[in-house]
Formats: sequence, C-alpha cells, structure tokens
Amino acid sequence: MGLFKPRLIAFAAQANIYEQGCSNQSRVNRNITLTVVLAIVLVLAICGTILIVVLPQPGEPFTELFLLGPSGTASDYPTNLTVGQTGNVTVGVINHENADANYTLVVRLDNATVATQAFSLANDERWEHSVSFVPTHSGMGQKLDFNLYKGTDPNVYRSVYLYLTVK
Repeated sequence: MGLFKPRLIAFAAQANIYEQGCSNQSRVNRNITLTVVLAIVLVLAICGTILIVVLPQPGEPFTELFLLGPSGTASDYPTNLTVGQTGNVTVGVINHENADANYTLVVRLDNATVATQAFSLANDERWEHSVSFVPTHSGMGQKLDFNLYKGTDPNVYRSVYLYLTVK
C-alpha cells in the first residue's frame, strides 16, 4: 500500500496544477471577451451619439402666430379706442412645419370680417403684415380675433385676440 501513495499524490498534484492552468486560462478568456464586448458597446454608444448630434430629428411641427404693437414689441396694443378711430397692429406668422405651408389669416372685430389675407411660407420663413381696424360702435370687451387657417382645413389652426374698449 505504501507504494501507491506517492504516485497518487503526484497524480493529484499534476491534476491540481492542470485545473489551475485551465482555470487561469478561462479567466483570461472571460476577461478578453468582456473587454471586447464592452469596447463594442462603447463604440456603438459613441457612434449613436454622433449620429444624434449630426443628424437631429426634426422637432414637433408647429406655426407661430403673434401680434406686435406700434413699437414692434408684444406690448402697447391699441385696446382703448374711440368709435371711428383707426387701430393698427402687426400680425406675424413663422412656419416651423418642416415643409412649405399655405395659410389664410382672417381678422374679425365682433364677428365682422376686417381683413383676409392668404399667403404661403417656406419652412422657417417669417411673414409680418400690418392690419388696420376701425371700431364702429362703443362698448367694452369687443373681441378682435386673428384666426389663422392652414391649407384647406376649415378649422382654425392658430388664434390670438385682443379685447377692445371703445368709447
């Protein structure tokens, strides 16, 4: 029996060394694989970020409709007038629809049409137009509507208004 012990111990030592070698080799392979996978993910993330910055998706399409007072700012609107006095405002439209668009502006004072204007704008083009109106009767809270229609849609696309006090 004594003869077999050294051989078993030698065999066990060799098997242990072989297992450690395989274990180290598999750890190295796992580390290399993990490094390669992480490098690929990092490269894809960088490429995706570059594409988003270089080729941004267009935002939500919309149209701006605004009024400017006599000073060219969004203030000092002619809201206190007398019967027969002319008021002037500038109406502005900016197309952010990501395409050319046709518009019709209808201006109404107490449901009576004051002005109608049809026009077309390219994407990001700005249009401004001076509108004059004359109140025909006195009263508080007379509504001056600026209704913008897009294309042939009969529904109002954008709207702004002023309330007038007419003496």
